[in-house]
Amino acid sequence: MAAITRVYTLPLAAEMLGEDAELLWEVYVDMEPEDGCLWVYGPDDQQIPAFTDFGLECLTDFIREHKANRGRGAEVKMMAGKSPGS
Repeated sequence: MAAITRVYTLPLAAEMLGEDAELLWEVYVDMEPEDGCLWVYGPDDQQIPAFTDFGLECLTDFIREHKANRGRGAEVKMMAGKSPGS
């Protein structure tokens, strides 16, 4: 395995992927270090998730899955609101 030479902070990853940073905050919580997600610590207890190159690939998959699941949830809610026989 090649050494990690760079990481991308969550806001930068959102910009690079053309996604909303809020969405990435929802999605990254399911990622593990093995998925290329890690924490970067700064001064004054600042912390932010960051992603390796592999992490960006995994993040793209997690986003796709998250959006698909969110869409299925809306379908289930719509179907639950239908009356029998409609």
